[in-house]
Amino acid sequence: MSKSTPKKKPPNASLLASSLQALGEGVLVAERKLLKGGLRISYINDMLLKMTGYQSEDLVGHGHGIIHVEKTDRMRLARWLRAPNPSRPLLGEGFLRRQDDSTLYAAWGFSTVKDSEGKVTHIVAAYRDTTEKRNLQQMLNHTQQLEAVGRLAGGVAHDFNNLISVINGYCEMLASDLSDQPQALREVTEIHNAGLKAAKLTRQLLAFGRRQPLNTQVLNLNQMVNDNAGILTRLLHSTGVLKLDLDSKLSNVRTDHAQFQQVLLNLTLNARDALRDNGRVTITTENRQIKGHQNRRAADLTPGNYVVISVQDNGTGMDENTQKHLFEPFFTTKSEGKGSGLGLAMIYGVVQQSSGTIRVHSEILVGSTFEIILPAVDAKIAPSPVQTQAPLSSLPSTKGNESVLVVEEDDVLRKMVAGMLTADGYRAMDARTTSEGLTLAKEASRPIQLLIINLAGDGEKMAKALHKKHPDLRILNACNQGAKHSPKWIEAKYLATMTKPFALSELLKASRGLLDA
Repeated sequence: MSKSTPKKKPPNASLLASSLQALGEGVLVAERKLLKGGLRISYINDMLLKMTGYQSEDLVGHGHGIIHVEKTDRMRLARWLRAPNPSRPLLGEGFLRRQDDSTLYAAWGFSTVKDSEGKVTHIVAAYRDTTEKRNLQQMLNHTQQLEAVGRLAGGVAHDFNNLISVINGYCEMLASDLSDQPQALREVTEIHNAGLKAAKLTRQLLAFGRRQPLNTQVLNLNQMVNDNAGILTRLLHSTGVLKLDLDSKLSNVRTDHAQFQQVLLNLTLNARDALRDNGRVTITTENRQIKGHQNRRAADLTPGNYVVISVQDNGTGMDENTQKHLFEPFFTTKSEGKGSGLGLAMIYGVVQQSSGTIRVHSEILVGSTFEIILPAVDAKIAPSPVQTQAPLSSLPSTKGNESVLVVEEDDVLRKMVAGMLTADGYRAMDARTTSEGLTLAKEASRPIQLLIINLAGDGEKMAKALHKKHPDLRILNACNQGAKHSPKWIEAKYLATMTKPFALSELLKASRGLLDA
């Protein structure tokens, strides 16, 4: 007697429902027919209700289009359902609409449910909330874009520094010849002042590209705010009032005093320009601890203790598109001639170099808040630096007669430096490339005593070769801002460094100092 095959038990409906509820994803079951409002929903689990904020009665019996925002989702679904017997799941991602009309971003997949005859009777859709993942990806993409623009901006700034060195250098040379012509000297001084402003712009570009070296020291941001409160109040003029809300137990931070002071001024200026009637700018400081479980919202910060300074205004606010481009160089919402578009780019660079981050929250007709978060440090405050600015004056005369070789790829800058040295009595030669420089040094009637060169790239190789042949060679490293070279093969007293754009008077003094060492 043969054994009969046992019949399969029908699935337990209660068990299936419990399984769908236990899933960590949102699930809905709908009829196969696509109506005007979408697929008619037969069942929806608690997770999807939680994700969307709806009640079950709001969705069951209605088309699934209630929660799907994008029309392309419906078009893809229609094409998929036109197949006689869809086998592969339909996968996608997009925005879902919540009950309060807000949206979330979700990955979704539609699959078919078939009867015993293989006919599609229902559609099952599963949803996973990927809003946070998408936001983090957008933050990463934006950061990478800013870094790429920063590299470009830094390259432009280095080239521009050569031009500024030439402009300011010739101004210094002219000033030496115009001591008895006060009107002409005033006009040359104005040109020189314009060159100094241009140098400031390049520093902001380099700060954005994180190539501007920071002179970091331990600071207390409360002290900085209080020290600058008078200036900040005057900046607001009659457009608004300044309010301070400072944490009396604020920790210290490590950053560049001058650069961060400029950050504070720029943020206040931006807030002032956004103010309307009854304007108000509020500067707030606080200590903040970021723990491991909070780091999902602060992916760019490691857990630890931080200092937060925020500048808030009740001005016009910004739309989302404007906020996306805020930190890009030359982006500005101000009218032509009213801003360079470098202020926020500079702020971004300084904050990044200080191991911090900056966040922006803004609403149209409500206002904007810029929040800077810096690591707290357990160290004492350094004394504030005293800054002075020397006026334009005649070039010093060092009356040298030594042999000097200038190697510089920028033709105008090279000729200017070599010409100035020659006029001051030096036996100056100049070369555009290191290979030309080596040839000149080899053919020179007397040994090279001072080499002016950028030690980056092939420059150090050439300098090392000449130094090996002439151990008493002095080297003046005319480098780009942010470059660091401390070669071990030369005595420290025989090496000096100047960053572009440099003043000719300082170059003359540095050259003489090296040769006399």
